[in-house]
Amino acid sequence: MKIAISGAGIAGATLAYWLLHAGHEPLMIERAPALRTGGYIMDFWGGGYSIAERMGILPAVRQAGYQVGEIRFLADDGAKVGGFAVDALRDLTAGRMTSVARGELAAAIYRAIDGRVEAIFDDQISAINEYDDGVQIVLQSGEKRDVDILAGADGLHSRVRELIFGAEDRFEKDLGYRFAVFETTGYETRDENAYIIHAAASRQIARFALRGGRTLFLLVFRSELLNGVEPTGPAETRALLKATFGDAGWESGRILAAMATADDLYFDRVSQIRMPSWHRGRTVLVGDAGMAVSFLAGEGAGLAMTEAYVLAGEISRASGDYAKAFAAYDARLRPFIEGKQHGAESFASTFVPQSEFGVWLRNQATKLMALPGAANLMLGKSFRDDFALPDYA
Repeated sequence: MKIAISGAGIAGATLAYWLLHAGHEPLMIERAPALRTGGYIMDFWGGGYSIAERMGILPAVRQAGYQVGEIRFLADDGAKVGGFAVDALRDLTAGRMTSVARGELAAAIYRAIDGRVEAIFDDQISAINEYDDGVQIVLQSGEKRDVDILAGADGLHSRVRELIFGAEDRFEKDLGYRFAVFETTGYETRDENAYIIHAAASRQIARFALRGGRTLFLLVFRSELLNGVEPTGPAETRALLKATFGDAGWESGRILAAMATADDLYFDRVSQIRMPSWHRGRTVLVGDAGMAVSFLAGEGAGLAMTEAYVLAGEISRASGDYAKAFAAYDARLRPFIEGKQHGAESFASTFVPQSEFGVWLRNQATKLMALPGAANLMLGKSFRDDFALPDYA
């Protein structure tokens, strides 16, 4: 079948790979002019790790990734006040874990299909017309394509979801945080292979030393600090972050100064997408477009790869019966994904404590991770995927 995929990120490229592997003809449409690079560093394990292994890209992913040694919480004066060795988490995954930038993972997946799958960049779907025997997609450039089915893998703010299912606010669950990510070169303080975190009441700053002299920063704060006013552009976003973190202590002043030189500042809500159905007619959603868990789940990229793998497998197993394939895809994944979403929502209440006492308490709790069995007791459920990958071979 001819299958259009909106989005060339982690979910879209993984779906294209497995559809091509099964003999279908995927077409990828990406609104960005080129593959996105960078992005926040995420832990990568579970189903996505196994799928990368099946795709033969795991060595490249591990080479691009980082073997983080420590998560370290610091006070205003730079003294260590909490944290733990990441080996405690690796033990939960039997060593099958790495930490990788979102863009680096997407690039590794894309290289596995580059030159074998048609990809249209710097364009996006503006209209979708479904007929009895197929779907016509109209691109913003005016080009039209006829395909058998359409997959929306275009992220949290999915255009395909909007066109087929309706406005985003019908499906988005705001978890109560806003976050910003950016990179700079030449930040003078580096702690190699350690994720450094400083928290104040309702605010948290983290930094991670990347290769090539770069540093990644992640700023998170509770949404009540917005006072009901969302920024509408880069200038307003920078002003908001300066006002929110200007008195956060530690290295906040230097980090905000570094932000002024960053040209890749990304700002968004920490939210989930919850839908009663991930498909309608000949259109189906995959990844954050239909079932975003938020980065609080700690496994969003791996889940996106799992969803894409299952969708491709069910399409092939159904021998062209797309309705049967979509129903099987939904039934197989929904309990697993909803469990991950509920887990992330529960964790959200403690992610950035509201009070200084809450910050102190969280720091003390992280010290317990060094005790035998504590990591399994505190995080074991989050690191276990209650889902067996099907074999569609």
